Amino acid sequence: MNVEVIKGNNRVYARRKGGNAKGKLRVAAYCRVSTNDEDQLNSYRSQVTYYTELIKKKDDWLFAGIYADEGITGTQVAKREEFQRLINDCMNGEVDMVINKSISRFARNTLDTLKYVRMLKERNIAVFFEEENINTLTMDGELLLVVLSSVAQQEVENISANVKKGLKMKMQRGEMVGFQGCLGYDYDPVSKTISVNEEEAEIVRYIFRRYIEGAGGSVISKELRNLGYKTKRGGTAWPESTVIGIIKNEKYKGDLLMGKTFTVDPISKRRLANFGEEDRYYLADHHEPIVSEEVFEKAQEILLRRSNPRKTDGGKREIFTRKYAFSCLIKCGFCGGTLTRRCWHSGTTHSKVVWQCVEATKGGKKFCPDSKGVEEVQIMKAFVESYKLLCENADGVLEEFLARVEKNLSEDNSLKQLEKAKRDVAALEGKRAKLVDMRLDEVLSKEDFELKYSELSAKIEVAKGELAQCEEAAKVYGNVRERIAAFRKTLEEHAVLEEFDRYVFESIVEKVIVGGYDEEGNKDPELITFIYKFGFKDSLTSHDFRSPRKSYAARRESYHSSKYEGEDAYQKGSGDTRRDTGTAFQEKA
Repeated sequence: MNVEVIKGNNRVYARRKGGNAKGKLRVAAYCRVSTNDEDQLNSYRSQVTYYTELIKKKDDWLFAGIYADEGITGTQVAKREEFQRLINDCMNGEVDMVINKSISRFARNTLDTLKYVRMLKERNIAVFFEEENINTLTMDGELLLVVLSSVAQQEVENISANVKKGLKMKMQRGEMVGFQGCLGYDYDPVSKTISVNEEEAEIVRYIFRRYIEGAGGSVISKELRNLGYKTKRGGTAWPESTVIGIIKNEKYKGDLLMGKTFTVDPISKRRLANFGEEDRYYLADHHEPIVSEEVFEKAQEILLRRSNPRKTDGGKREIFTRKYAFSCLIKCGFCGGTLTRRCWHSGTTHSKVVWQCVEATKGGKKFCPDSKGVEEVQIMKAFVESYKLLCENADGVLEEFLARVEKNLSEDNSLKQLEKAKRDVAALEGKRAKLVDMRLDEVLSKEDFELKYSELSAKIEVAKGELAQCEEAAKVYGNVRERIAAFRKTLEEHAVLEEFDRYVFESIVEKVIVGGYDEEGNKDPELITFIYKFGFKDSLTSHDFRSPRKSYAARRESYHSSKYEGEDAYQKGSGDTRRDTGTAFQEKA
């Protein structure tokens, strides 16, 4: 029997309706630079020109467009409008392949990189990274992508650490960092000094005088509006928070405190008030004061008496951004926005707490039409169920993930390259040491020594750079082992979990995604996906964890009970946006 082999052409074509009739691949390119300086903008324009020409000169490719974000960071996808437009066009079947310069240009967040690559892969859309020579539709594409995107993310974290270190050094020297002027002062960016603006300073003195006289922040804000005073930016609105912020600002007594806030991490770019987590730098008598120290301290005493003491729990500070267990951890699976906590039917027997996409609640459903509110209790129950399933097969899941990482690193030869880089640096430094000995023994002339010494020094610098890159790649493996060890310890200490435990949740969960697409590509607003800190994720549907609905008789009884307890029972509210339900039900005549 003779078997004829019909060779494949190794091309990836979209197998969907609406594809082009000529069988050509519709190719788009994505370009991005992270800053607006001249060198970066030149690189940006070069990328656009290069990819336009590259796609158009291929006979079997159709030009599907250039999507380019200019001067935008890669750590947060939500801010990149062109990237979002590219993903939408891909999901709508308008693009078959995306070309990108490198993984770091696509995204420097490992989770975002894998999320969007897998989303496109499900639609048979390839993403090709030129520098790394990775095609995401090949068998080994994702394995390499996991390791390389982790290295790209580590690069972002290293750059952030260096920037932080530089800013701290400036503050230690007494240089002003992050100040652009405030009411009462003008800032000179050339000399980096501040001077009193007498017209605005009178407003500041008025605020301190009225506060010491006993007026509160809300009263002073109304007085400022009535007097026609304007803010630093020329506005006429004076929120109470602005007035209190001026009362608290140490600059008005001539001092300067730097490091009031800090960035938690370079990926989320979340900033918090610094209550001692990071170093702060205080400079007394830094500039000309607007109010005396006695007036300022008197205002602080009044402020302290009126303020409630900040509550703490077990040594951990409670802050508004983490007031609830899910705060800042839940994302929308459709638009990527944050979910916020809201109360529906507040003040009634039907009251319930839900989490909703902030894009839909603030801008309207048109900004995120597919999202829907999910009860907080549903998310809690879903986590308890996911945790139980994870505990039942904890060792298998963790070891499988660790084996996958080990395989990726072995195929990437990172550990072998690290050892080779160490040997290369040691060999070159040995040669340089011998060179110095030869000069001391006058075997070499001064000119020959200086020439060879410069050459060896340059080679050593290059070799050390390669060594640093290999060490960063090898750290990925060590970090994963540490995270898995901590994860396993939490599972062992809390083997049984019958109800939601905030400590366990925060210890092992990195993010929760509400809404998304099921295995068949259909939109599922009730899908809840838990992404654990070691990389494992588990998806459940919130439909299975709904609270039981009250029977008609129970609702009728609740209504009459509320009605006779007070006619305004259904009118009470907590200030949260809620559904307008009107009367609970209409009694039949």
